[in-house]
Amino acid sequence: MRGAGEFLPERITLPTLRAAVATCRGCPLYLHATQAVFGEGEVSARVMLIGEQPGDSEDLAGKPFVGPAGRLLDEALAAGGIPRDRTYVTNVVKHFKFTQRGKRRIHDKPTRYEVEACRPWLTAELELVAPDIVVVLGATAAQALLGRAFRVTKARGVELETSLARHTFATVHPASVLRSPDEELRREARDALFADLRAVGECYHRLDERHPITATADPPSNSSASPSGT
Repeated sequence: MRGAGEFLPERITLPTLRAAVATCRGCPLYLHATQAVFGEGEVSARVMLIGEQPGDSEDLAGKPFVGPAGRLLDEALAAGGIPRDRTYVTNVVKHFKFTQRGKRRIHDKPTRYEVEACRPWLTAELELVAPDIVVVLGATAAQALLGRAFRVTKARGVELETSLARHTFATVHPASVLRSPDEELRREARDALFADLRAVGECYHRLDERHPITATADPPSNSSASPSGT
């Protein structure tokens, strides 16, 4: 695969990245997706949430986390006392991968090679936003960013020491909660997700009390240090 690196703009800002991602042909996923779905939020966001890939609703809308899983994420953020407008939400893969079954498009897990091909976009987002807190959502994102041996079920809701941010947390993807087979299991999974986001919220509020921030515009780009994938 060619990878996304050659499609990054010379001038690196969130607006230029968002425009350039539409041209990405770094892996074959663009062939069937409606559009690339870039991250959304302010460059000053204190919290970055990183999922796997856009779903069907996101592919059609062109925005991340706007479908049922996104609405559940909003509820979890509210439970943690984290304003959605103080977060930046994105995915490790920017195109929707799916299997067509009749009229339905069923989510299909991206391969390790597709994740790596798309990595330059996320690397650029992390460098620009430089969040204090990163929350990794789901196994695909966690293994891409925290190592293939990482297991969300064994380390969810606790602070992790990583190079992604000063404070890193992992939890399940909200979509996995919605896929629970019955109402009782869904309620239990929902409560566990909310508990994880409350732990993130405690960290967020400690930081907010010590170092309040205000929204700012995109910083000047560093075109000589454009991120590249591996």
